[in-house]
Amino acid sequence: MRIAVVGTGYVGLVSGACMAEFGHQVTCVDTNPDIVSRLSRGEPTIYEPGLDDLLQRNIKANRLSFTTELAGAVAEAQAVFIAVGTPSRRGDGHADLTYVFAAARDIALHARNGAVIITKSTVPVGTASRLRDLVAEVAPLKKLEVASNPEFLREGSAIQDFMHPDRVVVGTTSEEARQVLKEIYRPLHLRETPILFASCETAEVIKYAANAFLATKISFINEMADLCEKVGADVQDVAKGIGLDKRIGDKFLHPGPGYGGSCFPKDTLALLRTAEEAGVPLRLVSATVEVNTTRKQNMARRIIEACGGSVAGKTIAVLGLTFKPNTDDMRDSPALDIVPALQKAGAFIRAYDPVGMEHAAPLLPEIQFAEDPYSAMKDASAVVIITEWNEFRALDLTHVRRQLKEPVFVDLRNIYRSADMAAAGFRYVSIGRPQLPPVEVEAERTPASVHPLKSAAAE
Repeated sequence: MRIAVVGTGYVGLVSGACMAEFGHQVTCVDTNPDIVSRLSRGEPTIYEPGLDDLLQRNIKANRLSFTTELAGAVAEAQAVFIAVGTPSRRGDGHADLTYVFAAARDIALHARNGAVIITKSTVPVGTASRLRDLVAEVAPLKKLEVASNPEFLREGSAIQDFMHPDRVVVGTTSEEARQVLKEIYRPLHLRETPILFASCETAEVIKYAANAFLATKISFINEMADLCEKVGADVQDVAKGIGLDKRIGDKFLHPGPGYGGSCFPKDTLALLRTAEEAGVPLRLVSATVEVNTTRKQNMARRIIEACGGSVAGKTIAVLGLTFKPNTDDMRDSPALDIVPALQKAGAFIRAYDPVGMEHAAPLLPEIQFAEDPYSAMKDASAVVIITEWNEFRALDLTHVRRQLKEPVFVDLRNIYRSADMAAAGFRYVSIGRPQLPPVEVEAERTPASVHPLKSAAAE
């Protein structure tokens, strides 16, 4: 099937490449010629594990191409996906549909008769109906169907999520559109992936409801972590204990500094605005947003307390800046709240992130970036893990102590065992777990002329 995808951001690029992998003929459209040039050479413009191989394989097989010319891309396409951004609108939190409506207008002008226009972007309930009216107004002589096909891709594992999804949700009342979407997802149907067909309004609510529910689980376990700290319980055991209940499940029960990223923050706000307009209070979602906002603000205070109540004039080593590992996405990352708060309190920040430092630089001015984790810790009064990249899970603790001016380790992702860190002599602060007193360990400082990674390799 010939498919066009308008928008080569996270959703559009991954979706287009995966549909090409299914065997479809896919053309992705972007207005930026530099992005199109890079993608045409098989160079991803986002960080996503496995995406470079997927692009190069399908470009070489002539199943995937990129262009700035929307008219030519959609002229022969049987299905056209809209995968442009829907950021939160300034001032009121509504999803900004400017790009969606602009894309739909251009598609309607140039699409062939009988084409199906499909929203892949996350849009509020009622958007498909508005698009249907817009398309009819722009191209009254064409029969163009509108459908909704929300995405459920997790950054860092998006290809796996697209190729092996829990389900596919399609919103349409048209039999023609239904058949087109069934053909697009035929490879998944053959693997018995559930494909749910519903109205467009239902599909649009499903997307927002799913993200709001997952965000609620995160805020819930974070509040339980606060309780555990006060009563001497271990939140990780609590999460395991409730997660083994199949009615609850163990996903998204990992305590931390709060959720971020491209979806949860903006989608929960957009859902609240939609519900307000409908006159339906969503008190649970509202509380979820409030808990998460407060959570990120409180993390800086937690770090300051771990440093003895003041970070003025102190260097703090920050490991991980992106909102989650395996992505370079900085959108609504907890680091964007934590780092400025520490700077305001007088701290100097030296940070390291495996792939996110380029995107972090304009967002977090006046911090120093290090070339590796150990360099970030040199003469620091504390090290703080904000993002749980795998390379932070097995740090050489002896070298960490040698690098630090004070043995303070703040782990906002609970990737180390409290007993191990106490035994290694750290004043170890984690989330929702009892704090153990450190064992006295005589630390040998690393000479300034010795690179810590070279020292580690030599031992």
